[in-house]
Amino acid sequence: MKKGILDLLKGKFLVSGDAPKNWIFLLFASFLAAMMISSSHNADKKVHEIAALSEEVRKLKSEFFEHRSMVQQMKLESTLKETVVVEGLKPSKIPPQKIKVKSDR
Repeated sequence: MKKGILDLLKGKFLVSGDAPKNWIFLLFASFLAAMMISSSHNADKKVHEIAALSEEVRKLKSEFFEHRSMVQQMKLESTLKETVVVEGLKPSKIPPQKIKVKSDR
């Protein structure tokens, strides 16, 4: 058993008679390890990209709600009255009348 461990530490399995079989396996294992590392890096990159996009969506939603609130405030009758008073217009004292059009059909 001691001789087997020493042979393993010295790397005799890489230069013995059936070494090509061992080299092919080592190359295959190295290739798989490189693919796994590459896949892991790509997954991390996607996670960071998704986090950045989520943050951007959150900011855009906040901006949308802010603008929508501002537009609703601008559409209020009191705000419109203040705006048109500056232009010299004032509300009518006579209420509007409904006009009905009769068709001859």
